[in-house]
Amino acid sequence: MDDPDDPMVTEKEVPSYDIVAEKIKEIDNTIIIYRIFYLFNTFVYKFQLIKKDKLCIVEIPRSLLENLSKDGTDSEQELSKILDLNIENPECWAKFRA
Repeated sequence: MDDPDDPMVTEKEVPSYDIVAEKIKEIDNTIIIYRIFYLFNTFVYKFQLIKKDKLCIVEIPRSLLENLSKDGTDSEQELSKILDLNIENPECWAKFRA
């Protein structure tokens, strides 16, 4: 169920969405970005990723996404680390129920 305090957002509303999508494909091109929510209380984007019948949730700070277009390399390395730690962790992936 959608929470009105933490609304679902479109890819156009996410800073540096294309970079995030590209990094995810580099790790595993079978992963689909299902939905994205913006958590106002923590200024974080929550990406729900699907792979086959499993769901993994990755939270990425808004400040990191905004900095990707500014400082590039350091932010990209930090993004890659966050994605790798979550996507490669089997505990992140749970059965998906639509």
